[in-house]
Amino acid sequence: MINTNSIDASPFHEGELAIQDKLGKREIMETFGKHAVRSFMPEQHQAFFEQLPFVVAGSVDENANPWVSIVSGQSGFLSSPSPTSLLMTHTVDKNDPLHNTLNIAGSPIGLLGIELSTRRRNRLNVRVGEVIDDNQVSFNVDQSFGNCPQYIQTRDLTFNRDPLVKSNAVQKVEFNTLDNAASTLIDTTDTFFVSSFITAKNNPKIEGVDVSHRGGLPGFVKREGSTLTIPDYAGNNFFNTLGNFLLNPKAGLLFPDFDTGNVLMLTGSVEILWDGHPELEGFIGADRGWKFTLTKGMWLKNLLPFSAKFDAYSPNTKMTGTWLEADINKQAEKLKHTWQPFKVTKIIKESNVITSFYLEGHNNITLLPFKAGQHLTVQIPSKSSSNNSNSKPVIRTYTVSSSPHELFYRLSIKKELSGEVSNYFHNNVKVGDVILAKYPQGQFFIDPTSTKPAVLIGGGIGITPMISMAKHITNEGLRTRYTRPLHIFHSAKNTQQRAFYNELKTLADTSGGAIDYYSLLSQPELSEKQGDGFNVKDESFNLKDKSFDLKGRINADVFRYYLPLDDYEFFLCGPQAFMQHVYNELLLLGVQDKNIFAEAFGPSSIKRKVLNTNEAPNKSKEISVEEADNTVIKFSKSGFEQRWNKGDNTILNVAESHGLEPEFGCRNGSCGSCAVKINAGAVVYRNNVSYPVETGQALICCAVPAKGVEELDLEL
Repeated sequence: MINTNSIDASPFHEGELAIQDKLGKREIMETFGKHAVRSFMPEQHQAFFEQLPFVVAGSVDENANPWVSIVSGQSGFLSSPSPTSLLMTHTVDKNDPLHNTLNIAGSPIGLLGIELSTRRRNRLNVRVGEVIDDNQVSFNVDQSFGNCPQYIQTRDLTFNRDPLVKSNAVQKVEFNTLDNAASTLIDTTDTFFVSSFITAKNNPKIEGVDVSHRGGLPGFVKREGSTLTIPDYAGNNFFNTLGNFLLNPKAGLLFPDFDTGNVLMLTGSVEILWDGHPELEGFIGADRGWKFTLTKGMWLKNLLPFSAKFDAYSPNTKMTGTWLEADINKQAEKLKHTWQPFKVTKIIKESNVITSFYLEGHNNITLLPFKAGQHLTVQIPSKSSSNNSNSKPVIRTYTVSSSPHELFYRLSIKKELSGEVSNYFHNNVKVGDVILAKYPQGQFFIDPTSTKPAVLIGGGIGITPMISMAKHITNEGLRTRYTRPLHIFHSAKNTQQRAFYNELKTLADTSGGAIDYYSLLSQPELSEKQGDGFNVKDESFNLKDKSFDLKGRINADVFRYYLPLDDYEFFLCGPQAFMQHVYNELLLLGVQDKNIFAEAFGPSSIKRKVLNTNEAPNKSKEISVEEADNTVIKFSKSGFEQRWNKGDNTILNVAESHGLEPEFGCRNGSCGSCAVKINAGAVVYRNNVSYPVETGQALICCAVPAKGVEELDLEL
């Protein structure tokens, strides 16, 4: 009788465990693996393999070189007499390295069952059992486990000949360097297979040969001579392939040509490229990577008895990049802090005060990847520019409200009564216009990999970074199969002024419980009735059947009611008074300052406090920086001079008080627009600046004289 309980010992060998440990996945995979990796085939795996038209096999030749092969047959050429055995009827060509291995009992084989039309796949690690005859062999199952469908492109398979009749048309061509045909196939492929192995020593059931699928956009394999570089995307965290590479840096590769029936088979050595390796810079979706160097290879021409017509890319594949894009991104990165032209491709009204402007690169300008929550700095002509060619443009900063996965930057801008830039966008900018902006940057962003739940709190237009973060977390959940838990609190005056309600609600409703969304309206009675039937006099605490959840302001009671007891990170954005209020309420709840992150432009910044544990909770002290006690600030070009004392305004505020109009954009040290030369002295910053400040310059928007400086002379 088969023991259908999960295996007690770890299903992973020391190489797999080492990488899981290195990447912080060992504990969770140890528990998951004992349930997911079985020493037998469950019934659905037995049925799955029995209906496959082909199977991918990994083997090792007499010289300890790994290879990958494809074995074809009509449905039924694989059968499973029992959960621990598999029978294969085959016509493996004598030129295929797998041919000899199948004749040696006990030989380890890795099998991958993959159904291209449905993107289903399952894996088997087996050993050759009984060799029945030249066309039939049995396998004993060591491990059976499912695989996710990520990065598998769907294809429609059509047989051109009977796969169980030996073909005399198969031609073998061996080589030691890649020919033009091989180079072309590698450069344009979206699918290949890789085998790896370690010699069975201590536990043959978990040590042996593994074979796996790799997919991506055409151009995801970089070829340089006889060396290939392959990105490693988020997967099942088993790390079967990389675990084998760690202990035995060898690989076999197979590139199928689904149009001609030719297969390209390579064997060689590998090197793992860990996260942060400079070669991976700019490659979208690459968590790490590996290099393959060819030892020898062969063509088996006319091997496949079928063709497979391309249907569609996997949704996960669409989230990844290519090496050409990576090179373009690296070049664009050098221009990160310069003004670039962007074309307005779409304008969407989100509410009666907020409009979204969709930007794409103009004249082949690329869009750099960014982090969800970061902002874009834009410039527009000043009102006086038409009369004065020397007038400076007006610069402002807006959060990007699109997701990093989308192929555009979206700026969602509120029309302010006294906002020159916001009014310019609302009144003047049209589809097709070109504006100047700098690439997204900033220190306010979310980490989608954190296991700590996040609370996103947006007031009014402050919802813009939150929609970007929420979409990013959702997309990363699809890509990595882990969705960071989110609780979103969205405060607005009424339904007319509220933006992104449907978008956020849909994200929450389709998140499988990972994302909660709560809409709060301070004055819902001002909302137009649009047939939803809500009672404006109904002020009950929880109005789940309405177009909002609560009437009133966000406060500590709201968090106590909606948030389960947990350790959270809080992200705030909105008007200054809103953020300060929420920040203070969080402190009252005992939330540590280090777990509260806030975005702020211009004067909209919170006054941070750190509670003294020796004092009552309502007593606090302000955070201090290494500022000068007192100094003299000189603006050498303007001829102004002013005494400055510790705690006084930033240098930008001092300049403005003298009637000067220095260029600035963000007021938080992220856009670099306010940089001026320091003639004498030094400065410190009241917040962490993200812009790379050049030596001898100061970002005056958040700079103050440094401790010990008696005179600060600026070229202003």
